[in-house]
Amino acid sequence: MFRREVKSIGDLVNATLRNQGMETPLLQMRLIEAWPIVAGAAIAHFTTDVHIVNQTLFVKLNAPALRSDLNMRRQEFVAKLNEYVGNQVIADIRFN
Repeated sequence: MFRREVKSIGDLVNATLRNQGMETPLLQMRLIEAWPIVAGAAIAHFTTDVHIVNQTLFVKLNAPALRSDLNMRRQEFVAKLNEYVGNQVIADIRFN
């Protein structure tokens, strides 16, 4: 008799995504979609574009006064967004 290693479906899906090189783009997409949730509706209202380049989240805002306030809280947003996704996806945020 032999033993089989039992794995959950979630572990198998994550391993397949990792092997196919699709894990990082999927996590980045989840993080971008999480911005309005983590930042809140008031901040999301002033956000015009969100994208990731080299582990940096770029957030384009149409309110200059909000930009300076968010710059002081950017490490807080990095931690909350990475926690929401469940992985270290970004290292910094730049507000434009």
